[in-house]
Amino acid sequence: MFMAIIRLVGLVTLLGASQGWAADDRATHRSDHDADPADIVLPEVHVHGLPLNKDQQLGPVPIHTPWPAIPSTLDGKDLDDWMKARMVVSKDAQVTVVVLEPAKHRELTGAALLALKQWTFEPQLKGDVPVDGELTVRIHFRTQ
Repeated sequence: MFMAIIRLVGLVTLLGASQGWAADDRATHRSDHDADPADIVLPEVHVHGLPLNKDQQLGPVPIHTPWPAIPSTLDGKDLDDWMKARMVVSKDAQVTVVVLEPAKHRELTGAALLALKQWTFEPQLKGDVPVDGELTVRIHFRTQ
């Protein structure tokens, strides 16, 4: 019984001490805000990589995307090759293909260029206005 009373007194002491610290902390916190100016104006923030308005597209929208065929000269061969190209789409939906990294096999690069030049797009939009845009395409050729 005596031990139970000591535990109860210890618990009340701890609770009282913790409430006292919280009261001091709140008082200090309020006094910190007394020196703040009434109107705080934050500078404009620009976020990279996120659409800020949902009516803005991130890039041109593909409509027709035929894939390249494996050239007959490489039929029956095991392939694990890739190439990277940039598609530049004007606001008038005209497409320009630029090879960034060609495939190891020259024939695959040619087949990919032939197919990519047939791709069609709706231009990128900023609001309702078409603008120039671009996207990068990586084509992986793999046979087993």
